Amino acid sequence: MASLQPSRWAASLPIRPCLSAVSPSSTGSSITSRVLITARGQALLPRTARRGVKYGWSTQPPRSKPNRFNQVSSGLPAPTAGPAAALKRKERSTPVRTGVLAIKKGVSAMFAQGRRTPCTILQLDQVEVVAHRTRAQNGYWAVQLGCGLRRAGNVTAPQLGYYEAKGLAPKQHLAEFKVRGEEGLLPVGVQLQPDWFKLGQFVDARSNSRGMGFAGGMKRHGFAGQEASHGNSKNHRTIGTTGPSQGGGSRVHPGKKMPGRMGGERVTVQNLRVLKVDNEQGIVVIKGHVAGPKGCLVMLADAIKKEPPVESFVNKARRVALERNPDAESRLAEARARHLELKAMRKEGTIATAVVAGV
Repeated sequence: MASLQPSRWAASLPIRPCLSAVSPSSTGSSITSRVLITARGQALLPRTARRGVKYGWSTQPPRSKPNRFNQVSSGLPAPTAGPAAALKRKERSTPVRTGVLAIKKGVSAMFAQGRRTPCTILQLDQVEVVAHRTRAQNGYWAVQLGCGLRRAGNVTAPQLGYYEAKGLAPKQHLAEFKVRGEEGLLPVGVQLQPDWFKLGQFVDARSNSRGMGFAGGMKRHGFAGQEASHGNSKNHRTIGTTGPSQGGGSRVHPGKKMPGRMGGERVTVQNLRVLKVDNEQGIVVIKGHVAGPKGCLVMLADAIKKEPPVESFVNKARRVALERNPDAESRLAEARARHLELKAMRKEGTIATAVVAGV
């Protein structure tokens, strides 16, 4: 067995220049590296490891390598498990453009040709584009929208800086809408109005349902209940047995329908037709009902199971939205420059003096 070496024995060993791997950007010159030389003149591994797991070694056994037999050269198709393949699979189910945020004002009815049609009234309250999500930075394309207003005293300092850098007032609600590609993005600060939707098109409404608290099996799941008589005593609305015996095991299976908390869940109602669009009142009237109480937030977007609006209308709606906000990009640049100035003042501690001076 070799004798133990002192802790700093390597520092006393000589240095020998050697040729190492040359990067493609270099001109082919040699690189001097520190190599350990033993007393017999044998070279050991260099101090800086040039091979390892991060340079191509694999610690998995041969039989557990997932791509060992899935090779394109063997006639099999290339694996489709990457982010680009995932976006390609979801392309048909992703809307072409962004949706809007709306507030549910109530339920009413419209009469046309002697027929009564129930409808839900949704109001758009200063819906503006707040940020983008890009494929390069976030892995997907999306538009972040905000609606409503919130007092600055009820917003945290990081969130205030987030809005300050965009030149927008703090929003009451924030939500993201995924889009199919880069053409679905809108400049920051653009405001969307009800005419973003076409009269007669189909939309999907997503909101949180009304919370009902703890509910029994009959109300929560629609159970029929027990017998009213014939020996049944004070057991009319119970759900009965909760688990099987022989075969299924004497236990309660996961997912068994039982009494519990009801409501307060995300509900999506699809394929609702737009009945009315009014920019003056800022409302969108859709056919049918939307989950949630009055005043709840509703995410309204083009229906994914129906054909999107015609391309001419999509281009027109985008052009009108940009014409209403012609200086969105310049205002964003000014807000970012002003944000950096205020940030430097806060760091130096001179922000209070600037506020008093009215700068």
